[in-house]
Amino acid sequence: MDILKAATDWAKAELISTPFFVLFGVVFMALSLGLWQLGKTEMAKAYIIPTLVAGTLLTIIGLGLFFTNKSRVIQFESAYKTDAAAFVASELERTEATLKEYKNVVFTAVPIIIIICALIIIFVNTPIWRASMITTIAMLVVILVIDGLTHARINDYNQQLLEAKQELKY
Repeated sequence: MDILKAATDWAKAELISTPFFVLFGVVFMALSLGLWQLGKTEMAKAYIIPTLVAGTLLTIIGLGLFFTNKSRVIQFESAYKTDAAAFVASELERTEATLKEYKNVVFTAVPIIIIICALIIIFVNTPIWRASMITTIAMLVVILVIDGLTHARINDYNQQLLEAKQELKY
């Protein structure tokens, strides 16, 4: 198994998926601009700030992940050539920590936050709170979808690292 190729392929796949955070961020910001220009009702105006904030956050997340993974692609080859076993061990440690983080944050905390936001929508009737909670739910759904796909890729990469670790022992 060529673990360097698997690592590079994983990082390149991340480079393709992380711009979707930016894309959705731009969509949220465009929606904010559109509501600012065209929104006539109190509810439409209530969405302006929450969608702008959500769009900004998604854009920052996407750009941060993009540049992190872009630098990682370059580092993989030199780290692998320096010490293949250490490279596999460090990548295994990183992927396992990331998988644990996904379990705790993305697949536990995010759904709980979505439920809390839904309850607030039911019990609070002011436009700004409803708009904020609906926008938060929409942003978190975007994060869940993108991170769900990312989780599948990193889990597969983690399995390849485990196989590579076994091969390096022999």
